[in-house]
Amino acid sequence: MSFFSRYTQKVLSAVSTDIAIDLGTANTLVYVKNKGIVINEPTIVAINKKTGQLVAVGNDAKTMQGRTPQHIEVVRPLVDGVISDFEVTEEMLSYLINRIHSEMRALVAPRVLVGVPSGITNVEMRAARDAAKNAGAREVFLIEEPMAAAIGSKLPVHKAVGNMIIDVGGGTTDIAVIALNGIVVAKNLRVAGDHLNTAISTYVRDQFKLYVGEKTVEEAKIALASVRAEGSSNEMVIRGRDVMTGLPREVIITAADVKDAVALQVETIVEATRTVLEKTPPEVLADVMQRGIHLCGGGALMPGLGAFLEEHLQVPVIVVPDPLRAVIRGAGIVVENLEQYEEVLIDNEGELSPFYN
Repeated sequence: MSFFSRYTQKVLSAVSTDIAIDLGTANTLVYVKNKGIVINEPTIVAINKKTGQLVAVGNDAKTMQGRTPQHIEVVRPLVDGVISDFEVTEEMLSYLINRIHSEMRALVAPRVLVGVPSGITNVEMRAARDAAKNAGAREVFLIEEPMAAAIGSKLPVHKAVGNMIIDVGGGTTDIAVIALNGIVVAKNLRVAGDHLNTAISTYVRDQFKLYVGEKTVEEAKIALASVRAEGSSNEMVIRGRDVMTGLPREVIITAADVKDAVALQVETIVEATRTVLEKTPPEVLADVMQRGIHLCGGGALMPGLGAFLEEHLQVPVIVVPDPLRAVIRGAGIVVENLEQYEEVLIDNEGELSPFYN
């Protein structure tokens, strides 16, 4: 970067702000440079279908879920970690960026760093970049979520040492081995929190003949989900609509029921991790065996998952502190030191990061 370019960047930084966004399937977190995490809300938007206008975003939209009139639709614009509804995602990002822009009273549009799942296509990366750009960003940078999670977990990603991270999010599970600011081996698995919800919903429908709503399933997962339910007496009452009669009914669901419901998804994560380990170069694998696998994301909070992985993979598994915020913490570290972390940024057009200009 030339002296003039560096000087221009410094001037713009003085009158604008840099933002990192963890655009997750379940939750969106926003980090503002020098301020920390300022937004942590569900990735849910309520739209007025008559006017096309935004009605609510985040927590406000979530409270409307399942309770809206016909002209208001509550949508989740991301599916399996990638943008499924471009226009709604753009509206949501525009709302978040403008909200921060006005609160910070910045004079110039912000630079935005967006986390994306590993292994997504150029088209999907371009969608994320364009959505942020159209929402008002001055410049947009992309970082792979497992890399951000590793940085947020304080792993030495810049060293010639193998680091392994498993990020069990809402829409995807990212499994990656990282060394020297790059991903050595990675696998993006479309099995995560939302798929556990679907599995529980299907189990309740098949075993108890009851249709239940998304919110009820989420509450059951949080309260009861465990990889090892032996001896657990945890149970809860769930209410829904009887499959046969169509009338309201309630049943008691136990931790053992939820364990059985999610068993296949947990096994899929184990097998995918085993596949990544098998493809990892021996020297890097030796580092991973010594340093362990670091587990983050909402799925890391599931009791017994770390121990289950450790037992089946014969590698130590460490749940990172505050696993839900690992990605945004890492993205925040990068946005605070963009030039220092320029090597970890990715570009959807196969070009070098703007910092290499």
